[in-house]
Amino acid sequence: MVKSASARRNLAALVLVMAALPCSPAPLERTAFNLLGTACTVRIYAGGDARALDAAFARLSEIDARMSVQRADSEISRVNAASGRKPVTVSADVLAVAKIGLQYSGLGDGAFDVTVEPLVKLWGIGTASARIPRPEEIRAALPSINWRNVRVDEKLSTIFLEKPGMGLDLGAIAKGWAADDAARVLREHGVTTSLIDLGGNILATGRKPDGSRWRIAIQNPEEPRGTSIGYVDITGGSVTTAGTYERFFDQGGKRYFHILDARTGSPAWNGLNAVAIVAPDSTTADGYDTLVFTLGLQKGRKLVEDTRGLVEAVFITDTRKVSVTAGLASRFTLTDPRFTIVR
Repeated sequence: MVKSASARRNLAALVLVMAALPCSPAPLERTAFNLLGTACTVRIYAGGDARALDAAFARLSEIDARMSVQRADSEISRVNAASGRKPVTVSADVLAVAKIGLQYSGLGDGAFDVTVEPLVKLWGIGTASARIPRPEEIRAALPSINWRNVRVDEKLSTIFLEKPGMGLDLGAIAKGWAADDAARVLREHGVTTSLIDLGGNILATGRKPDGSRWRIAIQNPEEPRGTSIGYVDITGGSVTTAGTYERFFDQGGKRYFHILDARTGSPAWNGLNAVAIVAPDSTTADGYDTLVFTLGLQKGRKLVEDTRGLVEAVFITDTRKVSVTAGLASRFTLTDPRFTIVR
């Protein structure tokens, strides 16, 4: 019998370890559940007021309504429903995120592909209908997975999936895009220091009230939420993760998690338990984390290193080895003695 993890396991994949000075005022904070498929928290530390929070959450709700594959009336669902038949007019948001998703798909050796939605639906991981598909079901779905068969027309603002049965899933990038745009809205409302946490996609702007760096803890993929293996210090920017612990079910002693390899149609079993990405913005961090995870340690690390410092990463293997890219080594601290840092 399949034992499914809670369908709500996509709460914070990172834990914020941030303490302001005792004399600092408490942040203005709000949390909304079931936005972008997760819990979303926005904290304002300097500038702005409740109206800034109102505007930020209105923007998050708008993006969710447009990009969620779980909503039958979303723009992405309409694009998928019209696959093989006709282009669908979409908003500037969806057009931009789809273009970014296609760019990352081109970097992934076929392992990461934004047209993976038919496989996501087949496995149902993170839902009450999670199951192991039959091999013939996976073989039947694989021909529908190919980002090269997506046509984006910027002049007409349309997206067309050329083959029937295709489906876009922008979940690997949408939260990053949403975090960056929520931060933009906060700035427009006078906010100078904030922290946005969209189910573990962390985006920090400005410095902490005491002037020090933000300290972001990295979730231990083997332990309950809130248990870390260490932390990274950042002056601003984004930290996101992709891991085997986010949405999964266990069967026969094996873990089936939601990060699927588009080449095989199955979870990306490659020896990694988690990847944390540090980048200047959340769209970049979010785009890289799933892509890098699917590539595995060696290819994923090379891809990160090829960015020449734009992106840094922490890799956690299923044998408790931790590999940190050079640009992040001085800002990462390992606190769990059960894990070992390796090159």
